[in-house]
Amino acid sequence: MNKMGIVSVRLCTGILARWTGLCPRSIRACSGMTISQIDEELAKLLQLKAQLGGDDGKHSFVLKTAKGTRDYNPKQMAIREKVFNTIISCFKRHGAETIDTPVFELKETLTGKYGEDSKLIYDLKDQGGELLSLRYDLTVPFARYLAMNKITNIKRYHIAKVYRRDNPAMTRGRYREFYQCDFDIAGQYDPMIPDAECLKIVYEILSELELGDFRIKVNDRRILDGMFAVCGVPDDKFRTICSTVDKLDKVSWEDVKNEMVNEKGLAPEVADHIGEYVSLQGGMDLAEKLLQDPKLSQSKQACAGLMDMKQLFSYLQLFRVTDKVVFDLSLARGLDYYTGVIYEAVLTQSAPTPAPPQQQNGAAGEEGVSVGSVAGGGRYDGLVGMFDPKGKKVPCVGVSIGIERVFSILEQKAEASAERVRTTETQVMVASAQKNLLEERLKLTAELWDAGIKVEVMYKKNPKLLNQLQYCEDTGIPLVAIIGEQELKDGVVKLRTVASREEVDVSRAELVELIKNRTLQ
Repeated sequence: MNKMGIVSVRLCTGILARWTGLCPRSIRACSGMTISQIDEELAKLLQLKAQLGGDDGKHSFVLKTAKGTRDYNPKQMAIREKVFNTIISCFKRHGAETIDTPVFELKETLTGKYGEDSKLIYDLKDQGGELLSLRYDLTVPFARYLAMNKITNIKRYHIAKVYRRDNPAMTRGRYREFYQCDFDIAGQYDPMIPDAECLKIVYEILSELELGDFRIKVNDRRILDGMFAVCGVPDDKFRTICSTVDKLDKVSWEDVKNEMVNEKGLAPEVADHIGEYVSLQGGMDLAEKLLQDPKLSQSKQACAGLMDMKQLFSYLQLFRVTDKVVFDLSLARGLDYYTGVIYEAVLTQSAPTPAPPQQQNGAAGEEGVSVGSVAGGGRYDGLVGMFDPKGKKVPCVGVSIGIERVFSILEQKAEASAERVRTTETQVMVASAQKNLLEERLKLTAELWDAGIKVEVMYKKNPKLLNQLQYCEDTGIPLVAIIGEQELKDGVVKLRTVASREEVDVSRAELVELIKNRTLQ
């Protein structure tokens, strides 16, 4: 063996030893490789190293965010913060308290809870410890939290990021990393009262956000299962057929039927029977009509669902929200954990379409704003019991607001209206018209900060007054507190209203109160 061969063998066996944890002698003994084969493998490794960049630093790197994610600039964050405040205010108005849970869970916690959507869960790379996954939603972690802490009654809200390996349509408010805003009521209560409150919350939030006209579709998992049974769907196909029906808001009935028959193996006549039911929409009157249906009335679980639907609409009438709620038999939210009432809010008109925004990650633009569902939820009485060692159930019902889609609409509305969005809450700028007054400006700034006033000051010793006023115009600061030599002698501050350019002399003692009064929202 020549020297190069010996070096090659030692190098390759050394690399393999590092990867496998075996000693080099064991590798040579069990590999059965010739020197030429080892040299060939080494060449492949060196080639791979070169492709990955090597040490020369010449490989190209495109600086961007990961697919399905985005950055938010100050203007976008200002809109987002306003939306969050509206939603949180509503949740608190209904008596909710908040919790937080880890962004990742044990993989076993999430497994088997999402049906066909389980393939969208992000699994973390195993590093020799626990098998972990990023949370897919906030509902399953909430159920785990209840079971782990033996909590049987709580009304909670939770706003946090979740992760899904979806095919993102970012201009339509769909991402792989996004926020969810959840409200849930856990506990044993009389039927349909908490469910009605969840729908009332959806109604209030969508009305306050002024997204446009909307509709809240409601159905019941028991009605769906009863419908499948009387139509002749085999028990083992209930969930997969439910997932197919769930696509009716995106594709035509013919496409759904084709999937049922050709992909799911359902008989055409069974699919036709399902089609007769899923075309029905109405209110309490439809529930009463279906209770008299010759087929559906034979299903005990369907009848139980229909009776609860009647009760739900009676409470919705008291809450004055029935003008936006429709009983829709085509609604079939696909998540496995729903056991009773389910609901989904959709916009019935599109938001205005601005000029195409700058694309991130090289994504192609999409026309219009088709945002689909903006809220959804339902009853999941069995989910907590899945985590309890004794299977103890805690009845739960909740709703999740699709905040990213809401944000997408409001952002585009702001673009279309050319409305100025303030990105700071500064109430007043402390300015001077003369030189050598930096110390006085800083002293006044500190006084106002200490009094709870939101203040800015230019970071220059002798800024021009025109530049200071222009900064206020550009950023929307409503007031300017101007000091000069004469004002210092008189113990006053000249308070200027930026919009009207009116000025008034105010004593230092009265300045804080006047600023607060003039900047009240």
